[in-house]
Amino acid sequence: MSFSPRVFSGIQPSGDLHLGNYLGAIRRFVPLQATHETIYCVVDMHAITVWQEPEALRRATREVAAAFIAAGIDPKRSIIFNQSQVPQHAELAWVFNCIARIGWMNRMTQFKDKAGKNSENVSLGLLAYPSLMAADILLYKATQVPVGDDQKQHLELTRDIAAKFNNDYAASIKEQGLGTEEGQFFPITDPLIAGPATRIMSLRDGTKKMSKSDPSDQSRISLLDDADAIAKKIKKATTDPAELPGDVEGLAGRPEADNLVGIYAALSDKSKQDVLAEFGGSGWGKFKPALAELAVSVLAPMNGEMRRLLDDPATIDAVLRDGAERAGAIAEKTMNEVRSIIGFIR
Repeated sequence: MSFSPRVFSGIQPSGDLHLGNYLGAIRRFVPLQATHETIYCVVDMHAITVWQEPEALRRATREVAAAFIAAGIDPKRSIIFNQSQVPQHAELAWVFNCIARIGWMNRMTQFKDKAGKNSENVSLGLLAYPSLMAADILLYKATQVPVGDDQKQHLELTRDIAAKFNNDYAASIKEQGLGTEEGQFFPITDPLIAGPATRIMSLRDGTKKMSKSDPSDQSRISLLDDADAIAKKIKKATTDPAELPGDVEGLAGRPEADNLVGIYAALSDKSKQDVLAEFGGSGWGKFKPALAELAVSVLAPMNGEMRRLLDDPATIDAVLRDGAERAGAIAEKTMNEVRSIIGFIR
């Protein structure tokens, strides 16, 4: 037995998907369909680690699914589903809660950042979030996960949980013949690290990541913004008075300039150096209109398809149900084996 190449990734449905979500994650999911078995999940169970208004959660879940499809993820080639329709995610997460250690969870920097000084009053789910994330990945025995810098630590925890499960239950795994030749039941999942120019920063402050939680709508380009809104936001984006440099080294200490050049590079599939070779020495009066035109040309077709899909929620729901059935078949096979390995009577 060996693990076949399988990619899993998920996006949380907390509303207002933006350019950073697209360039940093969703667009990178599409080409993986040609080389891997791909499973893409709307992680609605993760979303409720903080309170969500129910109808808003349903709307946001459909929005993520629509973005997947509009970006080019084919529901026939990939599995697209929402997490809560496959109850084995929660079941495996509980097993992992009993494998992982409190100290591991307390070291998660994202928990510290989100909890802040109020850690005694946040939900238990927020603390256990990485255990559920590990279950999401390992339920499908995913061999690779596309991750950004902010998720590297969680993937390391997933690898630690997989290794500890494999070790704790090594005898049972071997006795039942459920592991690889090396005795692994769960793979030690590898990261697929996003390449350069995918960490998209705020249009108002180039030192902060573009975020849906930023109170200023001008800080981000929403995937549902129309062409006029995209152009206006780029026109108003914070810059400095200097012209664009001729090389990448000249962007040092200029976070807003670096961000806008990075966005252009990502949208055009070029390097920052290629962009500066074209626009070095130009002022913002030339560069911003070119960036706006490029952004509209890339995002407008996706925007239109997302709106079309969102106007037909029954179609989105059917895609999610079909995906959940296909995901559930894989998940139940894994859980049947896990139950047997750990000694549950069935």
